[in-house]
Amino acid sequence: MLPEIVAHKHREVAERKELYPAKLLERSIYFESPCVSMTEYLARPDKAGVIAEIKRRSPSKGVFKHSLSVELLSIGYMQAGASALSVLTDASYFGGSNEDILTARTFNFCPILRKDFTVDEYQVLEAKALGADAILLIAAVLTPVEVKQLATLARSLGMQSILEVHSELEIETHITPTVEIVGVNNRDLDTFQVEVETSIRLASRIPDQFCKISESGISEPQTIKRLRNVGYRGFLIGEAFMAASNPQAACRRLIHAIGERA
Repeated sequence: MLPEIVAHKHREVAERKELYPAKLLERSIYFESPCVSMTEYLARPDKAGVIAEIKRRSPSKGVFKHSLSVELLSIGYMQAGASALSVLTDASYFGGSNEDILTARTFNFCPILRKDFTVDEYQVLEAKALGADAILLIAAVLTPVEVKQLATLARSLGMQSILEVHSELEIETHITPTVEIVGVNNRDLDTFQVEVETSIRLASRIPDQFCKISESGISEPQTIKRLRNVGYRGFLIGEAFMAASNPQAACRRLIHAIGERA
């Protein structure tokens, strides 16, 4: 499904360029605003490092929530103690929208990751215009040169970049000093199988100069303790929260349990 998603994203970006030229994006009130550092928030001793995700559905799990209030959910996550927010903006496969991140930005002063399939510099400008503080760069869909170019542009705008990897090879070929965070996706994007051991196995391969985060398949405090022990400082959690009847409460319970096991 990944090639299909990427091909669709290229078409989508081409359409958006015509509808909303880059010059129009630069008029956003957020374009000249300073960003909030995700690495600083993940390093805070009073936080658990949880990056709480807002998404309505996924290709592998289907619909999580037919309707939700991004305002209430984002505020609830932050009140629960989350270190940052991850907001899905892909509409076709995840049911998100740019409006979701605008809403989250309006009601929260915290690091916000725009989670999407970034394949074009236009999307970096768009992320800044939406009020995002960080972008996601997926090694599986980008060349090393593209990662460097996109991350360089993001840094010039004050944003940080998360390089998402899933293998030793992607770490060796795609890591560049222009990214600040390396995220290990425990989900294989080809098979959708999830193994947290992927993060454990790859931890030592990521240079210590980068902030390390683990993504997918995290739902228990003991898992986070194991990941912390090998150097991870951020834990992106979406499915475990969104599948709960009350995502905010699920986030609060997990963060409370993490504190008890610290």
